[in-house]
Amino acid sequence: MASRAVGGTGVKSARRPEVRLPALEAFDGGALEPDGDYDGLGFRELDLAGQDGGGARFMDCALTGCALDETRLRHARVLDSVLTGVRGVGTDLSEATLRDVELVDARLGGVQMHGAVLERVVIRGGKIDYLNLRTARLRDVVFEGCVLVEPDFGGAHLARVEFIDCALKRADLTAATLTDVDLRGAVELDIARGVERLAGSVISTAQLMDLAPVLAAQMGIRVEG
Repeated sequence: MASRAVGGTGVKSARRPEVRLPALEAFDGGALEPDGDYDGLGFRELDLAGQDGGGARFMDCALTGCALDETRLRHARVLDSVLTGVRGVGTDLSEATLRDVELVDARLGGVQMHGAVLERVVIRGGKIDYLNLRTARLRDVVFEGCVLVEPDFGGAHLARVEFIDCALKRADLTAATLTDVDLRGAVELDIARGVERLAGSVISTAQLMDLAPVLAAQMGIRVEG
């Protein structure tokens, strides 16, 4: 397992997915089905808004430029797949499983992923507003070059998670558990709640200075002069 030395200690690096898609068949354009089984399919520029794919399995699939407004994917399993340029508001991925997945240049808002399991996932580029990851389990996850506005990690478990060239705005870490979480690469680190839960993470000296007022307030320290 790769690790980087940090101040005499080490932080374990996230293992990235290695997605190698086979030749894909084009999805026929019909509606998603609950508990459906989708294997080796390409979903391109489709309007999947409001459809119900709860409990479905997506294996070796590519979703490109699809609309996911209010799409219901609760308990879905997304495996060895790539999602590029997807967009939508209110997508429901609660209690879903994403394993060996790349999410690239997404434009999403109000995504429900509470109770979800993310393992070997890269979220690269794009912007996600109000991402709900409460009580989710993230292992080997990389956020890279993206903007997360008011992400909610309340009660979540994060292990080997990296933030690289991304912005976290008004993040909620209430009751979260962090292990080997590397925040040094975040270009903006704004913790609205749960700053005391940063134990188990690594931050830079500059980030520590930026967080000093929040940390002081959390500890009841009054700074004057």
